[in-house]
Amino acid sequence: MSKDFRPWKIDDAQLLPPCVEDYVPKAHLSRLIVALVREALDLSGIVGSYRSALGQPPFDPRMMTALLLHAYASGIYSSRRIAKAAVERADFMMIVAGDPPDFRTISEFRRRHLKALAALFVQVLQLAEKAGLVKLGHVALDGTKIKANASKHKAMSYDRMKKREGELAAEVGRWFEAAEAADAQEDKLYGGKRGDELPDWVADKQKRLERIRQAKAELEAEAKAAAQEEMRRRAEAEERRIAEGRKKNGKRPAPPSAEPNGKAQRNFTDADSRILLTKDGYIQGYNAQIAVDAKAQIIVAHGLTANMSDHGQLVGLLDGIEANLDAKPKEASADNGYLSEPNLQALADRGISAYVATGRAKHPADGKRKIGGPLTQAMRDKLKWAGWRSRYRFRKQIVEPVFGQIKQARGFRQFLLRGIEKVRAEWALICTAHNLTKLARVA
Repeated sequence: MSKDFRPWKIDDAQLLPPCVEDYVPKAHLSRLIVALVREALDLSGIVGSYRSALGQPPFDPRMMTALLLHAYASGIYSSRRIAKAAVERADFMMIVAGDPPDFRTISEFRRRHLKALAALFVQVLQLAEKAGLVKLGHVALDGTKIKANASKHKAMSYDRMKKREGELAAEVGRWFEAAEAADAQEDKLYGGKRGDELPDWVADKQKRLERIRQAKAELEAEAKAAAQEEMRRRAEAEERRIAEGRKKNGKRPAPPSAEPNGKAQRNFTDADSRILLTKDGYIQGYNAQIAVDAKAQIIVAHGLTANMSDHGQLVGLLDGIEANLDAKPKEASADNGYLSEPNLQALADRGISAYVATGRAKHPADGKRKIGGPLTQAMRDKLKWAGWRSRYRFRKQIVEPVFGQIKQARGFRQFLLRGIEKVRAEWALICTAHNLTKLARVA
Protein backbone atom coordinates (compact mmCIF):
# COMPACT_ATOMS: atom_id res chain seq x y z
CA MET A 1 0.00 0.00 0.00
CA SER A 2 1.43 3.36 -1.02
CA LYS A 3 2.07 6.06 1.57
CA ASP A 4 0.63 9.58 1.21
CA PHE A 5 3.12 12.39 1.65
CA ARG A 6 2.80 16.10 2.12
CA PRO A 7 3.16 17.81 -1.30
CA TRP A 8 6.68 19.08 -2.15
CA LYS A 9 5.91 22.48 -3.70
CA ILE A 10 9.41 23.31 -4.85
CA ASP A 11 8.27 24.42 -8.30
CA ASP A 12 5.18 26.36 -7.20
CA ALA A 13 5.29 30.13 -7.68
CA GLN A 14 4.20 32.33 -4.79
CA LEU A 15 1.76 34.98 -5.89
CA LEU A 16 2.20 36.96 -2.67
CA PRO A 17 5.76 36.55 -1.37
CA PRO A 18 5.96 36.47 2.45
CA CYS A 19 7.87 39.03 4.50
CA VAL A 20 11.54 38.09 4.72
CA GLU A 21 11.24 37.88 8.51
CA ASP A 22 8.79 34.99 8.08
CA TYR A 23 11.70 32.77 7.08
CA VAL A 24 13.07 32.64 10.65
CA PRO A 25 11.37 31.82 13.97
CA LYS A 26 10.06 34.70 16.04
CA ALA A 27 12.45 33.92 18.91
CA HIS A 28 15.54 33.73 16.69
CA LEU A 29 18.65 35.74 17.62
CA SER A 30 18.70 37.42 14.21
CA ARG A 31 15.31 39.04 14.85
CA LEU A 32 16.55 40.51 18.13
CA ILE A 33 19.67 41.94 16.49
CA VAL A 34 17.64 43.52 13.68
CA ALA A 35 15.25 45.05 16.22
CA LEU A 36 18.10 46.44 18.32
CA VAL A 37 19.86 47.94 15.31
CA ARG A 38 16.68 49.56 14.00
CA GLU A 39 15.22 50.78 17.29
CA ALA A 40 17.70 50.78 20.20
CA LEU A 41 21.31 51.29 19.09
CA ASP A 42 22.68 54.72 18.24
CA LEU A 43 24.46 54.32 14.89
CA SER A 44 24.88 58.02 14.18
CA GLY A 45 28.67 57.64 14.20
CA ILE A 46 28.42 55.18 11.32
CA VAL A 47 25.47 56.63 9.40
CA GLY A 48 26.82 60.17 9.69
CA SER A 49 30.03 59.24 7.87
CA TYR A 50 28.13 58.86 4.57
CA ARG A 51 27.84 62.26 2.94
CA SER A 52 28.49 62.02 -0.79
CA ALA A 53 25.52 61.43 -3.09
CA LEU A 54 27.72 60.51 -6.04
CA GLY A 55 28.05 56.99 -7.46
CA GLN A 56 26.11 53.85 -6.62
CA PRO A 57 24.13 54.15 -3.36
CA PRO A 58 25.86 52.17 -0.58
CA PHE A 59 24.21 49.40 1.42
CA ASP A 60 22.22 50.62 4.41
CA PRO A 61 24.74 50.84 7.27
CA ARG A 62 22.10 49.55 9.69
CA MET A 63 21.78 46.38 7.65
CA MET A 64 25.56 46.00 7.43
CA THR A 65 25.88 46.46 11.20
CA ALA A 66 23.18 43.88 11.89
CA LEU A 67 24.85 41.48 9.45
CA LEU A 68 28.23 41.77 11.19
CA LEU A 69 26.82 41.50 14.71
CA HIS A 70 24.77 38.44 13.82
CA ALA A 71 27.75 36.84 12.08
CA TYR A 72 29.97 37.29 15.14
CA ALA A 73 27.20 35.99 17.42
CA SER A 74 26.90 32.95 15.13
CA GLY A 75 30.62 32.17 15.12
CA ILE A 76 31.26 33.42 11.57
CA TYR A 77 34.06 35.96 11.30
CA SER A 78 35.57 35.83 7.80
CA SER A 79 34.05 38.28 5.31
CA ARG A 80 33.94 35.53 2.69
CA ARG A 81 32.06 33.19 4.99
CA ILE A 82 29.65 35.97 5.96
CA ALA A 83 28.96 36.70 2.29
CA LYS A 84 28.40 32.99 1.68
CA ALA A 85 25.96 32.76 4.58
CA ALA A 86 24.03 35.73 3.17
CA VAL A 87 23.01 33.62 0.16
CA GLU A 88 22.67 30.25 1.89
CA ARG A 89 21.29 30.69 5.43
CA ALA A 90 17.75 31.87 6.03
CA ASP A 91 18.65 34.03 9.05
CA PHE A 92 21.34 35.87 7.09
CA MET A 93 19.11 36.11 4.00
CA MET A 94 16.46 37.72 6.20
CA ILE A 95 18.89 40.39 7.43
CA VAL A 96 20.08 41.34 3.92
CA ALA A 97 16.50 41.06 2.58
CA GLY A 98 17.61 39.10 -0.46
CA ASP A 99 20.18 41.71 -1.53
CA PRO A 100 23.49 40.32 -0.23
CA PRO A 101 26.71 42.37 -0.26
CA ASP A 102 29.88 40.71 -1.51
CA PHE A 103 32.80 39.90 0.76
CA ARG A 104 34.79 42.98 -0.30
CA THR A 105 31.94 45.26 0.75
CA ILE A 106 31.66 43.48 4.11
CA SER A 107 35.41 43.64 4.69
CA GLU A 108 35.61 47.33 3.75
CA PHE A 109 32.63 48.21 5.98
CA ARG A 110 34.27 46.49 8.95
CA ARG A 111 37.62 48.17 8.25
CA ARG A 112 36.09 51.62 7.80
CA HIS A 113 33.83 51.53 10.87
CA LEU A 114 35.84 49.25 13.18
CA LYS A 115 36.17 51.83 15.95
CA ALA A 116 32.45 52.71 15.88
CA LEU A 117 31.47 49.04 15.83
CA ALA A 118 33.67 48.38 18.87
CA ALA A 119 31.95 51.24 20.71
CA LEU A 120 28.61 49.40 20.44
CA PHE A 121 29.80 47.20 23.33
CA VAL A 122 28.80 49.85 25.88
CA GLN A 123 25.34 50.34 24.34
CA VAL A 124 24.59 46.61 24.33
CA LEU A 125 25.92 46.30 27.90
CA GLN A 126 23.64 49.09 29.11
CA LEU A 127 20.66 47.38 27.42
CA ALA A 128 21.57 44.18 29.26
CA GLU A 129 21.66 46.14 32.53
CA LYS A 130 18.18 47.56 31.85
CA ALA A 131 16.97 44.02 31.16
CA GLY A 132 18.11 43.00 34.64
CA LEU A 133 21.04 40.85 33.51
CA VAL A 134 23.70 42.90 35.33
CA LYS A 135 23.73 43.36 39.12
CA LEU A 136 27.42 44.01 39.89
CA GLY A 137 27.14 41.94 43.06
CA HIS A 138 30.10 39.76 42.16
CA VAL A 139 32.40 40.21 39.18
CA ALA A 140 35.07 37.71 38.12
CA LEU A 141 38.16 38.70 36.13
CA ASP A 142 40.30 36.52 33.91
CA GLY A 143 42.39 36.49 30.76
CA THR A 144 43.05 34.07 27.94
CA LYS A 145 45.73 33.85 25.27
CA ILE A 146 44.42 34.02 21.68
CA LYS A 147 46.49 33.56 18.55
CA ALA A 148 47.34 36.59 16.45
CA ASN A 149 47.06 36.65 12.67
CA ALA A 150 50.78 35.90 12.49
CA SER A 151 53.08 32.91 12.70
CA LYS A 152 55.53 32.60 15.58
CA HIS A 153 58.04 31.42 12.99
CA LYS A 154 57.99 34.91 11.46
CA ALA A 155 59.52 36.38 14.62
CA MET A 156 63.21 37.13 15.15
CA SER A 157 65.17 37.80 18.33
CA TYR A 158 67.33 40.89 18.81
CA ASP A 159 70.54 38.81 18.76
CA ARG A 160 69.45 37.12 15.55
CA MET A 161 68.57 40.51 14.04
CA LYS A 162 72.07 41.83 14.65
CA LYS A 163 73.63 38.72 13.13
CA ARG A 164 71.28 38.57 10.15
CA GLU A 165 71.62 42.32 9.51
CA GLY A 166 75.35 41.91 9.04
CA GLU A 167 74.95 38.83 6.84
CA LEU A 168 72.42 40.50 4.54
CA ALA A 169 74.36 43.76 4.34
CA ALA A 170 77.53 41.87 3.40
CA GLU A 171 75.70 39.73 0.85
CA VAL A 172 74.06 42.69 -0.87
CA GLY A 173 77.33 44.63 -0.72
CA ARG A 174 79.23 41.81 -2.44
CA TRP A 175 76.72 41.83 -5.27
CA PHE A 176 77.10 45.57 -5.79
CA GLU A 177 80.90 45.22 -5.91
CA ALA A 178 80.67 42.40 -8.45
CA ALA A 179 78.18 44.36 -10.56
CA GLU A 180 80.38 47.43 -10.62
CA ALA A 181 83.47 45.40 -11.62
CA ALA A 182 81.59 43.71 -14.47
CA ASP A 183 79.91 46.77 -16.03
CA ALA A 184 81.41 46.32 -19.46
CA GLN A 185 80.56 42.64 -19.69
CA GLU A 186 77.01 43.20 -18.45
CA ASP A 187 76.43 45.90 -21.10
CA LYS A 188 76.92 43.21 -23.74
CA LEU A 189 74.87 40.70 -21.79
CA TYR A 190 71.85 42.97 -21.15
CA GLY A 191 71.83 44.77 -24.47
CA GLY A 192 69.83 47.98 -24.31
CA LYS A 193 69.39 47.82 -20.50
CA ARG A 194 71.62 49.72 -18.15
CA GLY A 195 73.23 46.55 -16.87
CA ASP A 196 72.93 47.50 -13.22
CA GLU A 197 69.35 46.31 -12.58
CA LEU A 198 69.01 44.37 -9.37
CA PRO A 199 67.80 40.79 -9.65
CA ASP A 200 64.68 39.82 -7.72
CA TRP A 201 66.59 37.97 -5.02
CA VAL A 202 68.64 41.06 -4.22
CA ALA A 203 65.57 43.27 -4.05
CA ASP A 204 63.92 40.81 -1.66
CA LYS A 205 66.97 40.69 0.58
CA GLN A 206 67.21 44.47 0.55
CA LYS A 207 63.58 44.67 1.70
CA ARG A 208 64.21 42.12 4.40
CA LEU A 209 67.30 44.02 5.51
CA GLU A 210 65.21 47.18 5.80
CA ARG A 211 62.54 45.39 7.84
CA ILE A 212 65.14 43.88 10.15
CA ARG A 213 66.73 47.28 10.70
CA GLN A 214 63.33 48.82 11.42
CA ALA A 215 62.40 46.06 13.90
CA LYS A 216 65.83 46.33 15.52
CA ALA A 217 65.43 50.09 15.93
CA GLU A 218 61.97 49.61 17.49
CA LEU A 219 63.32 47.11 20.03
CA GLU A 220 66.16 49.48 20.89
CA ALA A 221 63.72 52.38 21.33
CA GLU A 222 61.51 50.25 23.62
CA ALA A 223 64.51 49.17 25.70
CA LYS A 224 65.70 52.77 26.05
CA ALA A 225 62.22 53.94 27.12
CA ALA A 226 61.97 51.07 29.63
CA ALA A 227 65.38 51.96 31.08
CA GLN A 228 64.35 55.61 31.47
CA GLU A 229 61.10 54.59 33.17
CA GLU A 230 62.99 52.29 35.56
CA MET A 231 65.41 55.09 36.46
CA ARG A 232 62.45 57.42 37.11
CA ARG A 233 60.79 54.80 39.32
CA ARG A 234 64.00 54.29 41.30
CA ALA A 235 64.41 58.04 41.77
CA GLU A 236 60.85 58.36 43.11
CA ALA A 237 61.41 55.43 45.47
CA GLU A 238 64.64 57.02 46.72
CA GLU A 239 62.85 60.33 47.34
CA ARG A 240 60.13 58.56 49.33
CA ARG A 241 62.76 56.69 51.37
CA ILE A 242 64.58 59.92 52.24
CA ALA A 243 61.32 61.71 53.08
CA GLU A 244 60.25 58.87 55.39
CA GLY A 245 63.67 58.72 57.01
CA ARG A 246 64.22 55.04 56.23
CA LYS A 247 67.69 53.55 55.90
CA LYS A 248 68.83 52.10 52.62
CA ASN A 249 69.24 48.32 52.73
CA GLY A 250 71.39 46.18 50.46
CA LYS A 251 73.62 47.14 47.60
CA ARG A 252 72.79 49.76 45.02
CA PRO A 253 71.27 47.98 41.99
CA ALA A 254 73.06 48.16 38.67
CA PRO A 255 71.64 50.76 36.27
CA PRO A 256 69.11 49.34 33.79
CA SER A 257 70.48 48.48 30.37
CA ALA A 258 69.34 50.62 27.44
CA GLU A 259 70.12 47.75 25.04
CA PRO A 260 67.38 45.18 24.36
CA ASN A 261 67.62 41.71 25.82
CA GLY A 262 69.15 39.38 23.26
CA LYS A 263 66.05 37.17 23.40
CA ALA A 264 63.58 40.03 22.87
CA GLN A 265 61.60 39.29 19.70
CA ARG A 266 59.67 41.20 17.06
CA ASN A 267 57.25 39.58 14.61
CA PHE A 268 57.40 40.75 10.99
CA THR A 269 53.73 39.93 10.25
CA ASP A 270 52.14 41.54 13.32
CA ALA A 271 54.76 43.56 15.14
CA ASP A 272 52.48 44.23 18.13
CA SER A 273 51.88 40.55 18.93
CA ARG A 274 54.16 38.59 21.24
CA ILE A 275 55.25 35.03 21.95
CA LEU A 276 52.99 33.87 24.82
CA LEU A 277 53.01 30.67 26.84
CA THR A 278 49.75 28.69 27.08
CA LYS A 279 48.91 25.28 28.49
CA ASP A 280 49.28 23.93 24.96
CA GLY A 281 52.67 25.51 24.33
CA TYR A 282 53.88 28.80 22.87
CA ILE A 283 51.77 30.89 20.50
CA GLN A 284 52.16 34.21 18.70
CA GLY A 285 49.25 36.11 20.10
CA TYR A 286 47.58 38.50 22.53
CA ASN A 287 46.30 38.33 26.10
CA ALA A 288 42.53 39.03 26.01
CA GLN A 289 40.90 40.17 29.26
CA ILE A 290 37.30 40.26 30.49
CA ALA A 291 35.32 41.06 33.62
CA VAL A 292 32.10 39.03 33.89
CA ASP A 293 29.05 39.73 36.06
CA ALA A 294 27.76 36.78 38.09
CA LYS A 295 24.05 37.37 37.37
CA ALA A 296 23.94 36.12 33.73
CA GLN A 297 27.60 35.90 32.62
CA ILE A 298 27.45 39.30 30.93
CA ILE A 299 30.84 40.79 30.04
CA VAL A 300 30.92 44.18 31.79
CA ALA A 301 34.45 45.23 30.76
CA HIS A 302 37.12 44.03 28.39
CA GLY A 303 40.74 44.71 27.57
CA LEU A 304 43.63 43.36 25.54
CA THR A 305 47.38 43.45 25.88
CA ALA A 306 50.42 41.83 24.33
CA ASN A 307 51.96 41.14 27.76
CA MET A 308 52.10 37.67 29.21
CA SER A 309 51.32 38.88 32.74
CA ASP A 310 47.84 39.78 33.98
CA HIS A 311 49.13 42.02 36.79
CA GLY A 312 48.73 45.28 34.91
CA GLN A 313 45.17 44.58 33.70
CA LEU A 314 43.14 44.52 36.91
CA VAL A 315 42.87 48.27 37.47
CA GLY A 316 41.95 48.88 33.83
CA LEU A 317 39.12 46.34 34.01
CA LEU A 318 37.78 47.79 37.27
CA ASP A 319 37.85 51.32 35.89
CA GLY A 320 36.26 50.02 32.68
CA ILE A 321 33.30 48.65 34.65
CA GLU A 322 32.71 52.03 36.29
CA ALA A 323 33.10 53.87 32.99
CA ASN A 324 30.64 51.55 31.22
CA LEU A 325 27.95 51.34 33.91
CA ASP A 326 28.68 54.29 36.20
CA ALA A 327 28.86 51.89 39.15
CA LYS A 328 31.38 49.70 40.95
CA PRO A 329 30.98 46.01 41.74
CA LYS A 330 30.59 45.00 45.39
CA GLU A 331 32.88 41.98 45.06
CA ALA A 332 35.60 40.94 42.62
CA SER A 333 37.44 37.64 42.28
CA ALA A 334 40.54 36.84 40.26
CA ASP A 335 43.16 34.12 40.03
CA ASN A 336 46.77 34.31 41.17
CA GLY A 337 47.83 36.02 37.96
CA TYR A 338 46.37 39.31 39.27
CA LEU A 339 47.93 39.09 42.74
CA SER A 340 50.12 42.05 43.72
CA GLU A 341 50.18 44.56 46.54
CA PRO A 342 49.26 47.50 44.23
CA ASN A 343 46.27 45.55 42.83
CA LEU A 344 44.99 44.63 46.30
CA GLN A 345 45.41 48.26 47.34
CA ALA A 346 43.50 49.40 44.25
CA LEU A 347 40.60 47.11 45.17
CA ALA A 348 40.61 48.43 48.74
CA ASP A 349 40.72 52.06 47.58
CA ARG A 350 37.63 51.45 45.44
CA GLY A 351 35.72 49.81 48.28
CA ILE A 352 35.50 46.47 46.47
CA SER A 353 35.62 43.29 48.53
CA ALA A 354 38.43 41.29 46.93
CA TYR A 355 38.98 37.55 46.56
CA VAL A 356 42.30 37.04 44.79
CA ALA A 357 44.09 33.70 44.86
CA THR A 358 47.44 33.79 46.65
CA GLY A 359 48.71 30.43 45.43
CA ARG A 360 47.72 27.98 42.76
CA ALA A 361 44.22 28.56 41.44
CA LYS A 362 43.31 24.96 42.46
CA HIS A 363 44.10 25.69 46.11
CA PRO A 364 43.86 29.48 46.53
CA ALA A 365 44.17 29.40 50.33
CA ASP A 366 47.24 27.17 50.51
CA GLY A 367 49.86 29.53 49.08
CA LYS A 368 53.33 28.12 49.70
CA ARG A 369 55.22 30.97 48.09
CA LYS A 370 56.95 33.81 49.86
CA ILE A 371 54.49 35.47 52.22
CA GLY A 372 54.72 38.82 50.43
CA GLY A 373 53.36 42.14 51.66
CA PRO A 374 50.77 42.77 54.36
CA LEU A 375 47.85 42.90 51.93
CA THR A 376 48.88 39.58 50.37
CA GLN A 377 49.13 37.97 53.80
CA ALA A 378 45.74 39.37 54.78
CA MET A 379 44.23 37.95 51.59
CA ARG A 380 45.80 34.56 52.29
CA ASP A 381 44.30 34.56 55.79
CA LYS A 382 40.93 35.68 54.43
CA LEU A 383 40.73 32.83 51.93
CA LYS A 384 42.06 30.26 54.40
CA TRP A 385 39.60 31.28 57.12
CA ALA A 386 36.57 31.05 54.80
CA GLY A 387 37.66 27.67 53.38
CA TRP A 388 35.23 26.08 50.95
CA ARG A 389 32.69 28.83 51.75
CA SER A 390 34.97 31.51 50.32
CA ARG A 391 33.40 33.69 47.63
CA TYR A 392 36.44 32.90 45.50
CA ARG A 393 34.78 29.62 44.57
CA PHE A 394 32.41 31.53 42.27
CA ARG A 395 35.25 32.68 39.99
CA LYS A 396 35.49 29.54 37.88
CA GLN A 397 31.77 29.16 37.31
CA ILE A 398 31.38 32.82 36.34
CA VAL A 399 34.22 33.71 34.00
CA GLU A 400 35.67 30.48 32.62
CA PRO A 401 32.43 29.32 30.92
CA VAL A 402 32.42 32.61 28.99
CA PHE A 403 35.80 31.81 27.45
CA GLY A 404 34.44 28.34 26.64
CA GLN A 405 31.42 29.82 24.87
CA ILE A 406 33.59 32.21 22.88
CA LYS A 407 36.40 29.83 21.94
CA GLN A 408 34.60 26.50 21.77
CA ALA A 409 30.90 27.14 21.04
CA ARG A 410 31.51 30.04 18.64
CA GLY A 411 34.94 28.89 17.49
CA PHE A 412 36.89 32.11 17.97
CA ARG A 413 40.51 30.99 18.40
CA GLN A 414 42.45 33.47 16.26
CA PHE A 415 42.18 37.16 15.51
CA LEU A 416 41.67 38.16 11.88
CA LEU A 417 43.06 41.69 12.11
CA ARG A 418 46.62 42.85 12.78
CA GLY A 419 47.96 45.60 15.01
CA ILE A 420 46.98 45.96 18.66
CA GLU A 421 44.46 48.77 18.11
CA LYS A 422 42.56 46.81 15.47
CA VAL A 423 42.77 43.63 17.53
CA ARG A 424 41.35 45.46 20.56
CA ALA A 425 38.40 46.59 18.46
CA GLU A 426 37.93 43.04 17.16
CA TRP A 427 37.91 41.72 20.74
CA ALA A 428 35.27 44.34 21.62
CA LEU A 429 33.11 42.98 18.77
CA ILE A 430 33.52 39.45 20.13
CA CYS A 431 32.46 40.60 23.61
CA THR A 432 29.49 42.50 22.15
CA ALA A 433 28.35 39.38 20.29
CA HIS A 434 28.59 37.34 23.48
CA ASN A 435 26.37 39.80 25.35
CA LEU A 436 23.85 39.77 22.51
CA THR A 437 23.47 36.00 22.83
CA LYS A 438 22.79 36.43 26.56
CA LEU A 439 20.35 39.27 25.93
CA ALA A 440 18.42 37.12 23.43
CA ARG A 441 17.47 34.70 26.21
CA VAL A 442 15.29 37.27 27.98
CA ALA A 443 14.10 39.27 24.97
